[in-house]
Amino acid sequence: MLRQQDVGHRIVVRRIVGIREGRPLFSDALGELVELDETHITLATDQGRVQVPRDEVHRAKRVPAARRPTAAAVVALELAADESWPAPVRGHLGDWLLRSAAGWTGRANTALPIGDPDRPLPAAVDAVERWYADQGQPAMVNTPLPLATPVGAELDARGWGARPPTLVQTVALDRLRATLPAPGPTVELRAAPSAQWLAVAAGRKGGLPDAARHVLTAVDRLRFAHLYADGALVAVGRGTVTGEGRWLGLSLIEVVPGFRGRGLARQVVRALADWGADSGATDVFLQVEQRNTPAVTLYRSLGFTTHHTYLTRVAPA
Repeated sequence: MLRQQDVGHRIVVRRIVGIREGRPLFSDALGELVELDETHITLATDQGRVQVPRDEVHRAKRVPAARRPTAAAVVALELAADESWPAPVRGHLGDWLLRSAAGWTGRANTALPIGDPDRPLPAAVDAVERWYADQGQPAMVNTPLPLATPVGAELDARGWGARPPTLVQTVALDRLRATLPAPGPTVELRAAPSAQWLAVAAGRKGGLPDAARHVLTAVDRLRFAHLYADGALVAVGRGTVTGEGRWLGLSLIEVVPGFRGRGLARQVVRALADWGADSGATDVFLQVEQRNTPAVTLYRSLGFTTHHTYLTRVAPA
């Protein structure tokens, strides 16, 4: 049976739709799981959104993606994502990237093992552990799947743990804009975040050390979305254009409590999408934890699909 970690993945559901001559009749639905609760399984199919009552489910399971991206496509997107979320302290291990940002967010404090580390895999992991020890941080590795499966196997053998999976999701920019309402007049895009914007981000991320400000602002092309209601900042977002101008990256889309459920996140995304289009981007990506069901559901409604996933692996203490 399905679990919450299957949200965002392709599934097939066989449901009982009737009885004929004493035998059950079945119908299959194939699509991306967007919501899973105690009473229903909801998936997005080629024919639209389908909600299946749990008491009608005969069998449900995850199935392979219809088409996996090439290794080159995963590498290119991971590099664009790295460019959009730049760690202030960086190193190289052959083609591998080593990143540190005083522990602020997993993405900015992990090794990215793509390409050739210029040494055997066990020696490469040893070098990663030494580099993070020198930073005074626990060693962590971001393993894009299935590209970094061999790295994951080596980490498994060493007893490394894993945080919940993260979905790297994409959509064509034109398609995203077509699903969104026109931005309201209260959405402001600025080249730098306001103090209020930073306060909202700090509340979500548990503080903002100096390294965090580098991560947020050290990108050539970026905008910070501010959405106001009655003079108060009620929603924020951040957009970057990286990957040789192809990718609009969305991050820190946040609506303050008390204003959620009003479509404000969609207005923020629309404003950033319009800016991305004006900047020449053609595609959009974001990263969302698989277990964040409300966010996964929102992004699926905007046309996002999972390009690939990654695990943040953590060295044993």
